[in-house]
Amino acid sequence: MVQAGSTLTARSEFREGLKDISPMVIAYAPIAALWGTIAVSKGLSPLEAFLMSLGVYSGTAQFVATDLWHLGLPLAYLIFTLGTVGLRHVLMSASVSRHMQGFPRGKASFLLFWLTDEAWAIIERRALTTPLTPAYFFGASFPLWPNWALFTLIGALVGKAFGDGRAIGLDFAFAAMFIAVLAGFWKGPRTGAILAASAAACAAKIWISGGWYILIGGAVGMLVAVLTYREDT
Repeated sequence: MVQAGSTLTARSEFREGLKDISPMVIAYAPIAALWGTIAVSKGLSPLEAFLMSLGVYSGTAQFVATDLWHLGLPLAYLIFTLGTVGLRHVLMSASVSRHMQGFPRGKASFLLFWLTDEAWAIIERRALTTPLTPAYFFGASFPLWPNWALFTLIGALVGKAFGDGRAIGLDFAFAAMFIAVLAGFWKGPRTGAILAASAAACAAKIWISGGWYILIGGAVGMLVAVLTYREDT
């Protein structure tokens, strides 16, 4: 029998997660609509774009996929590039799994489907001060999924009427949003060194084709984190 107190706690934890992720939910809308517009312009139907957002659920992968597919590149190259882009989720899952030790068996794997970059940042920031619960994880991650799919469909159906969203900077919204979230992790010069080292991804994106820049930035950032690590006293 589930006690009333535990149910109330789960509900309050879910609400806390929903409150923390709500700015991201708003920010997702124009990016999803932009992708839906681009997807239709490159040959996908609105239904195909909608189903891709439901099933793939990765803004970076979806933008890359539509660009590569439109160029007519071999399927093997497309799969390899998307796999490379998606490898960052292995790092994020390993990071957040440290805080999921008390989760019921099977629930952790179920919840990780909704672990996006932005949800990861919110969840990690929460875990710095408060033990993570399944209810908070769900509240801080799940709402982004239907929102992403819904606005993909809206963009696919009516996006062309609003012109090119990239011309007014909508494609930078994700980056700006994530920079704001990362500011909450600031712990002094060591954090600055890690972020500066991760900027290697910017140079890699210019000089190396495909999704390698994501792995390079992550690897360099982790290396600097290891080299500058020390136990807090």
